[in-house]
Amino acid sequence: MPRTSHRYPLTLTWTGDRGSGTADYRAYGRSHEVTGPGLPPLLGSADPTFRGEADRWNPEQLLVAALSQCHLLAYLHVCAVAGVVVTGYVDQPEGVLTRTSGGGGHFTEVVLRPRVTVAAADQVDRARELHREANRQCFIANSVNFPVRHEPVILLS
Repeated sequence: MPRTSHRYPLTLTWTGDRGSGTADYRAYGRSHEVTGPGLPPLLGSADPTFRGEADRWNPEQLLVAALSQCHLLAYLHVCAVAGVVVTGYVDQPEGVLTRTSGGGGHFTEVVLRPRVTVAAADQVDRARELHREANRQCFIANSVNFPVRHEPVILLS
């Protein structure tokens, strides 16, 4: 397959100026909007721990969500190709961010916990195995420098 590039243009607009900009660390809001062509705005902020708003998505949550979404889409693809009929899928992922000295930090891992429902008992083992292949095909998992682990549970319809 020839190499192709895909571009994902977005606009991020800070909406947290309270009148004095960043004159003081506590003077400004962390709220912002992410927009893309033809998409509704995504309301974002910092994690409340970092003076953000709890009713908006923060970048750390969005990273975990992107990994979960990417795995779902890759998994559904590999299952369809392998003849495994998935009839339900719910994930409750969790990311672990470790703070470092000097104010920084990094993710140390993300754990995906998909509960997958398949149509037939003879598909259970294969459905479990295909998570490895989905991880190999996930663009986002292949772009991060920390482990993305999987703890799948396979159920019957």
